[in-house]
Amino acid sequence: MIGRLSGTLLEKNPPEILVDCQGVGYEVQVTMGTFYNLPNLGEKVNLQTHFVVREDAQILYGFATAQERAAFRELIKISGVGPRTALAVLSGMSVAELAQAVTQQQAGRLVKVPGIGKKTAERLLLELKGKLGADMGLSGTHPVSDAQADIQQALLALGYSEREAAAALKALPMDVQVSEGIKLALKALAK
Repeated sequence: MIGRLSGTLLEKNPPEILVDCQGVGYEVQVTMGTFYNLPNLGEKVNLQTHFVVREDAQILYGFATAQERAAFRELIKISGVGPRTALAVLSGMSVAELAQAVTQQQAGRLVKVPGIGKKTAERLLLELKGKLGADMGLSGTHPVSDAQADIQQALLALGYSEREAAAALKALPMDVQVSEGIKLALKALAK
């Protein structure tokens, strides 16, 4: 099993990279989050890896963090979710965003990922419940009230990013009603 690679980055062709380790070039499939944080060509790179051996292929998957690899491993344990789907999920959202979606049971956030339909999203939420979160160093994702979840969904539907919606929610009182919360959040975001 190959658990970690450390070498020189030779090629970057999303989602695949080529890493030279002591004269051996490893082709590695990476998430888009990892891809965007890679150093320039010719520089040193360190990746956590997961090696998949199938009847027709041997594929190496690379991750910038141990949490990302752990989330990938949890995803591929789910029936019907293969490495490509897991890579797509982690390319579409960060581990923290995935953990938050699972904690809040928000299938709508997973459906936005290409290749994830409503049934798959619901199965992911069910299977991952209790497996992502504090155990992955993501205890900062605090549970929110139903009203705050509704406000967040409204902001996302209006086209605001996850980060903008989260920032707007932090400024709101905890006991705010949905309609008033949306108004206050929109005012805060308009500034």
